[in-house]
Amino acid sequence: MEHFDYVLAGGGAAGLSLAYHMMHGGLQDKRILIVDPERKDRNDRTWCFWSDRPMLLDPVVAHRWSHFWFHGPDRSHRLKLAPYDYRMIRGIDFYRYVLADLESRRNVSFLRERVLEIEDGDLSGPARVHPESSPAVSADYVFNSLFLARDFRVDSSRYFFLKQHFAGWTIRTEKAVFDPGAATLFDLRVDQKGDFRFMYLLPQSPTESLVEYTLFSSRILPPEEYQEELRDYIRDYLECGNYEILEQEEGIIPMTDQPFPRRAGNRIMNIGTRGGRVKASTGFAFLRTQVDSENIVRNLLDRDNPFHDRTPPRRYATFDSMLLSVLDRQGEGGRDVFVDLFERNPLTRLLRFLDEEGSLGENIRLMASVPWRPFIAAWFRVKWRQWRRGKVRLIDAFGNVQGEERS
Repeated sequence: MEHFDYVLAGGGAAGLSLAYHMMHGGLQDKRILIVDPERKDRNDRTWCFWSDRPMLLDPVVAHRWSHFWFHGPDRSHRLKLAPYDYRMIRGIDFYRYVLADLESRRNVSFLRERVLEIEDGDLSGPARVHPESSPAVSADYVFNSLFLARDFRVDSSRYFFLKQHFAGWTIRTEKAVFDPGAATLFDLRVDQKGDFRFMYLLPQSPTESLVEYTLFSSRILPPEEYQEELRDYIRDYLECGNYEILEQEEGIIPMTDQPFPRRAGNRIMNIGTRGGRVKASTGFAFLRTQVDSENIVRNLLDRDNPFHDRTPPRRYATFDSMLLSVLDRQGEGGRDVFVDLFERNPLTRLLRFLDEEGSLGENIRLMASVPWRPFIAAWFRVKWRQWRRGKVRLIDAFGNVQGEERS
């Protein structure tokens, strides 16, 4: 049986990011196998994040913005991001850049097949990965980023769950209507229709931008409804005349405080969405995945195992649960929450809060800026569910029992 130091089950953003960080972080002599049937030759998504520091993947950043536009129902604000900037990475650029690096290395191999099974090893024996057609391989550690929505088991009686779902068009317009120095993080002028809905714009020039329609809700829309909303917004708010659709994208991101198991065995670690790297209340994942990759590499170098997580203060998990509860109960009332967050706080305070890096004092001031009644009610709902979880067996996002029943 062929043996590798590390096998990555899944070659999407999480798997490729980890492999790239390994090759550039001190593990460049390790044998790595990436198992994924897809060739990643399409521009199937766009990742964005704010940061105030250099990053390993900065060479593949397609555009940076120094300002945010925030449009509430009554007022608009052009907000300065410094010391941060907002960065965009196109999926196809990421795939080409990272794959070109990895494929040039003799110690990195690819297997274009599905993974049928991952078999854990004991403390002294390796794990095994069983591909669809090829012979099984063994590894010191397996990093699993394979995630299918149908495998997700929602426990709505004890956890909050919403879907962030979106559809976007990259368009080129006849008229110069876009501000290429400012991304529109939220345009809340659109009809909420009982949910929290907004438009999101990433302009790359005065005549070209991604225009994306996003919802936080439990119900997915028919495809034609996203398209109708995009057409109406372009007509009513951009007033750009004729335009050409260059690319299209769509997606669904789970937003839940239900635990995703991080450690799946003695030698199996879940990463990416499967490993709980999506922030529950926002759906942001790309930067968190990069930081996670750095930490895994550091742990492998320092401890010879990847399992030492650096967790933020527990209050952030409570804040996530509270916001999910408010968005679930209030629906379109979420618009008032985000208007207050952006209009009553310095942008740096809000971004530090979302990055889970703010001080306790900053967090208290930010929470004091939002409507207090729904958040007090949400706090009690969160604590009730936490109490209930302490009385029954915990079930993770894949239906696995986490620990024994407690009284």
